[in-house]
Amino acid sequence: MNLTRSMSRSACALTALFVSIATPALAQDTAEAELAKQLSNPIASLISFPIQLNWEENIGSADTGSRLGVNLQPVLPFELSEDWNLISRTILPVVWQDEIFTGAGSQFGLGDAVQSAFFSPKAPAGQWIWGAGPVLLLPTGTDQLLSAKKWGIGPTALALTQRGPITAGALVNHIWSVAGDADRGDLSATFLQPFFAYNTPTAWTFTLNTESTYDWKSEQWSVPIYGGVTKITNLGGQLASVGGGLRYWAASPDSGPEGLAFRFLVVLLFPK
Repeated sequence: MNLTRSMSRSACALTALFVSIATPALAQDTAEAELAKQLSNPIASLISFPIQLNWEENIGSADTGSRLGVNLQPVLPFELSEDWNLISRTILPVVWQDEIFTGAGSQFGLGDAVQSAFFSPKAPAGQWIWGAGPVLLLPTGTDQLLSAKKWGIGPTALALTQRGPITAGALVNHIWSVAGDADRGDLSATFLQPFFAYNTPTAWTFTLNTESTYDWKSEQWSVPIYGGVTKITNLGGQLASVGGGLRYWAASPDSGPEGLAFRFLVVLLFPK
């Protein structure tokens, strides 16, 4: 009888020890999984700083050009009222490129920035989360071959649904040039990004999207299809999403890249 009681107490102690060890790990996994789901929503109320590196080759009519671009993409949410948020999304490219056409040589510097502002209701509309607002093109390029030398403006909108581990939606904008260098051609371009993401309970995210642009002036499509995977992790005390993937250029102008391109992504996260 005493042996039975002793074994029972030992089993209870081992169970309690297992629970005490497993509970914090489970809670951490749950919190990271929720962060990964928020990150799949481009207009979530989450401060983040994506740093996106893209490597592209076979650029230009001779297919001899290459480009390394690092996009700095801070996302800042602002609470406007009890019912509305304003989500600021910036894309500032830092670019190195070489021989994008014969005799072009190499360039390094800033490209043109794109600034979007989404007014988004805090409460979803049924199963849908949405936001809309203005988008601006800012001629921040530091080289003639890194900038359109035009100011642009237009509308942008986004809608998505999140059901269980799946996030699906689309982002669209259109930019018209309104001022800038008179010697440069006017701009009229539509950007379309349908996206699909699957989040696992251990904070892995599998993403599939296109980042398509239609140039209404040249009547040409640029259609890179992207597939990638990321993981929420801790980098020396800083929460981050780290990963990468491949882009395949399904359609591109003669002056654009071809074939496969590579992407590496680090997103610094600052949850409230």
